[in-house]
Amino acid sequence: MTGIASSFAPALPEGAIPAATLVIMRPSAGGGPDEILMVKRSSNMAFAAGAVVFPGGRIDPDDFTVAQRHGFAEGDADGAARVAALRETLEETGLAVGWPSLSEHDSSDVRRALLGGELLSDILAARNDRVALDALVPFTRWCPNFKEARTFDTRFYAVSAPPHGHELTVEEAEHSHIFWASAKGTLAMADAGEISIIFPTRRNLERLSQANDFEEFSLHAGQFPVELVTPWIEERDGRPYLCIPDHLGYPVTREAFDRVRRG
Repeated sequence: MTGIASSFAPALPEGAIPAATLVIMRPSAGGGPDEILMVKRSSNMAFAAGAVVFPGGRIDPDDFTVAQRHGFAEGDADGAARVAALRETLEETGLAVGWPSLSEHDSSDVRRALLGGELLSDILAARNDRVALDALVPFTRWCPNFKEARTFDTRFYAVSAPPHGHELTVEEAEHSHIFWASAKGTLAMADAGEISIIFPTRRNLERLSQANDFEEFSLHAGQFPVELVTPWIEERDGRPYLCIPDHLGYPVTREAFDRVRRG
C-alpha cells in the first residue's frame, strides 16, 4: 500500500450521490456539553444498516428550487444541501429546524405531506412561507469511497435546536430509534458496544466533542476550511490505517483499517 500525504486533494468519486446531514445541538438539562440528536438506521437499510447517524439524506431536485427561491444561484449545491438537511430532518424526526413560523401542530401535517410525496417548494408557496437557511453552519463535506457501501457526497451542517414540546419520532421506513446525547456520550456508547457508528460519524463526533455548545462549535468551525474529505488507506508500521487530512480540525485522523465500520 502506498502512503498519501495529508495535503492530497481528492477528486469527487464518479457516481457519488449528493446528500446533506444536520448536527442539531441543544443545551443539556444537566448543564454539561450540548446534546446532539441522533437516529438509528433500520437493520434492513442498504447503507449503514443499524448504525447511529445524524439526520439527513439525499438532495432532491426540488431542493434546488427551494434554494433558488431563497436567493441562492440556480444549481447552487450548498443552498440545495441546506434545504435537504432541513427537509430530511423534518421527515425523519418530526423536528422543524430552520422554520420558525411553523407551529408544532402544523409541523406534523407538513411532515405527513412531505412523506406522502408533496414538494417542499409547493408547501412553502401555499403557506407563503420561508425557511431560515442561513441558520445552518457548514463545517465539513465527506465523500468516502468504500467499495462495500454506496458513495455519498455529504455536506455537514450544525444548527441550534429550536424550542419544541412534542415528542420526536422516527420515520419507521428508515429508522428504528431516536435519542439525544452529547458527542462524548455517543462515543462512549459506541466504545461500550451499545451502538454502532460508521467511520465518518465517529470522526465528526470526536470533532464535535471538542466544543461544549453550539456557539463554541460554530467558532471552531469558522477556523477551518470546508474541504472534501475522502479517506484513504495508508500503511504505517506495517499496518493499514484509514486516514483523513490533519488540517481540518479533527483530533483523530486515522484508525486501524480492521477496526473501521465503513457502511
